Amino acid sequence: MMPTTAKPATESATVPLDAAPPLDAAQLAEAFALFSRASEELSTAYNALQGQVVQLTERLTVLMGALPAGVVVVNRVGEVVQVNRAAELLFGPGLSGKAWHSVACALQPTETPGEMSFECPEGTRRLSVSETALESGDERILLVHDVTDTHRMRLAAERNERLAAMGEMVAGLAHQLRTPLAAALLYAGNLRQPELGPAERAMVAERAIERLRYLERLIRDMLLFARGDSLGRQDFGVCELAAELAHTLEPLARARQIEFVARCDCGDLAVHGDRKALGGALTNLLENAIQATEPGGRVSCDVESGAGAQGREVRFVIRDTGRGIAPEVQARLFDPFFTTRAEGTGLGLAIARGVARGHGGDIALQSVPGAGSMFTLTLPLNHAPSVPGSAPASVPDSPSPSMPTDAGDGAAAGGAPAS
Repeated sequence: MMPTTAKPATESATVPLDAAPPLDAAQLAEAFALFSRASEELSTAYNALQGQVVQLTERLTVLMGALPAGVVVVNRVGEVVQVNRAAELLFGPGLSGKAWHSVACALQPTETPGEMSFECPEGTRRLSVSETALESGDERILLVHDVTDTHRMRLAAERNERLAAMGEMVAGLAHQLRTPLAAALLYAGNLRQPELGPAERAMVAERAIERLRYLERLIRDMLLFARGDSLGRQDFGVCELAAELAHTLEPLARARQIEFVARCDCGDLAVHGDRKALGGALTNLLENAIQATEPGGRVSCDVESGAGAQGREVRFVIRDTGRGIAPEVQARLFDPFFTTRAEGTGLGLAIARGVARGHGGDIALQSVPGAGSMFTLTLPLNHAPSVPGSAPASVPDSPSPSMPTDAGDGAAAGGAPAS
């Protein structure tokens, strides 16, 4: 056997190549000094940040208290966690800790998008409510403005605007009434002549009745224009109204040899408003478009919904292939008593725009002479409350509207004004 030789102890022990040599006392003291300086710097920075947080919190508290609008912070489960003084003045003290649903159920939607009515001991208040969710998704901030005074001033301004328009109407009213009235008196006077035969007497009487009917229609349209939007509001389906318009106008277009196309992509979408007044305004626009389109032309009514300046809205777009409207005529198109037709009263489009604006919308016109015209009646969708915790409004069954047929009382959608 070969004798085994023992390896030296230095060869049997494995020493890591990257092992650091032990620190001596001076190096340890220097490391502790560096750590102490870093700790002091962190403490100083923390104290500075804590001071800034206190300062920002104080500023936010002062700002929340000084805001004229109410601020309500609602957490993920719908509980109010923070309010400012303005919110407590609106909804009463002790709002923190309550479920926001118990407060929101007292807010009732109005005809104006984003505005609610609220009953309080001082009376009915008008509130504008907007909601913003935090990026974390844990809380929502509700901003509540008391717009009661603004709403009253808006109503007063609208009333003054109607009164001013009525004042302008008085200047042309004398001529509008005098001409048919003088003709009716003349025809009625002729009936007293004994030499008239039965046929001539019947013709004169018919002409007198025709002029009196014109006066009746003129007075009715003036009352509609002066009254503005009526008060009978309800929820009704947009496509139902579009189908009724098509059913009413298609025979008239077919009789004039005009292609009529109606389309509604709104499904079961509902709008809150005066169904009869809106149906009358749209019927007026459609009949004007049909009257201004030559045989063989085309009139369409497309109903669509989408985003607008006031949120979601529904648009009734009426197009025709008529003669178009000259720019100088477009500038006066919605003026009361502006007409180019002897049989028109000139109030149809003024009434239609008043109905649209009474519902928070408007009527826009795009027309190029020789290339047809397009009228767009826009209505905001405000049939459901826009605050958390409120239930959506139901859509009741609505009766078919009784639509006025004042086609001659406005501007033709595809040519010269119809009245």
